[in-house]
Amino acid sequence: MPSELEELIEFLHHGNTQIRQVATNHLVGYSTAHDHISTLFKRNQLEPLKDLKLLVRDYTPIAHDALTILTNLTGSGDREVLQYFARDEVFVEVLLTKIVDVREENADLCCGLLANLVKDDQLAERLVKAERDVPPRMKVKVKLKSDAKGRVGTQEIGEPVEMQVSTSKRVLDQLMDVFVKGANGSLNQHANYDYISYVFADLSKFKDGQKYLLERQGYDGVVPITKLMVFTDPDTGSLVRRKGIAGVIKNVTFEVSQHPYLMRHEAEGGVGLLPYILLPLAGSEEFDAEDSEGMLDELQLLPPDKDREPDDEVVVAYIETLLLLTTTKEGRDVLRRVKVYPVIRELHLKREGDNVREGCERLVDVLMRDEEKQDEVDDGDHKIEEIF
Repeated sequence: MPSELEELIEFLHHGNTQIRQVATNHLVGYSTAHDHISTLFKRNQLEPLKDLKLLVRDYTPIAHDALTILTNLTGSGDREVLQYFARDEVFVEVLLTKIVDVREENADLCCGLLANLVKDDQLAERLVKAERDVPPRMKVKVKLKSDAKGRVGTQEIGEPVEMQVSTSKRVLDQLMDVFVKGANGSLNQHANYDYISYVFADLSKFKDGQKYLLERQGYDGVVPITKLMVFTDPDTGSLVRRKGIAGVIKNVTFEVSQHPYLMRHEAEGGVGLLPYILLPLAGSEEFDAEDSEGMLDELQLLPPDKDREPDDEVVVAYIETLLLLTTTKEGRDVLRRVKVYPVIRELHLKREGDNVREGCERLVDVLMRDEEKQDEVDDGDHKIEEIF
């Protein structure tokens, strides 16, 4: 005799819409239990997974629950389930179509599911080079606007206007466009696209992904990572968005040859990364003349209500990014010249998290050490792992 759950999962392909909706809704809770993955969702030669693929394109409430189930299943650590979806090009195209559709109510769930799927290296490497049709023009009610470098400002428009989310065929360009333009519901009132930051964080572990993020694109003449950096400010991005971008920034700094380019100011042909990772670490402290001499302009005379990044995980990611930038003598010299030490000193005094304080101490140790002794440091003392 089949159990009640086994009977329920058979209703995923029932011809009655209401029955399918009840089935998907009830199965959401079971998708978080690892024990049910093999016994329930992988039964009958993965028939429930096949049903869920189709339900993603069903009516919005059913698709919502199907996407939630799939996000839970693909995030469970089961490689068979992950690869089953990640290596289905038709299914991935369905997700991409929904993500760039500004009318799609489940766009954020699609972003979260895609963020899980790119943990499959085969899909990640394919997406970096993939192309698809340019998204069609659609009517949207714009709430925000962003310039070519991704700086976000307000623009209130009462009536919907016709616009094109992206004019590029490249998948990464399309994802970047909806991520930047769609912050805080500015493209789609049902979505903020924050989980796309996790997609880019995973892609930034690959050489081709780093190349895309760090090279000026012919599509719009902008270096993609400069569009992401503006969201390191806690006032402009959600925690999910900030965590993902912190991962991107940290991962691209593993390529030591790019350090001068990353630290060089935009006006000098670089990325201008330093202000965007130091500002989240800085508070409203006033520095004396000795500390502030040479400090980046962006970090001087900060307002009295300036707050630090509140999340310790993000703070640690930026500290470890700075540590990576100390790999070479040239990098250490830059960080000393722009007075990183006083910022880290104050951060160490104000934060109590063990990981934050330990990271601060490691960074200060490198910055304050005599260069003659630097070559004697064991590389294992500064081992840092890639994020995502």
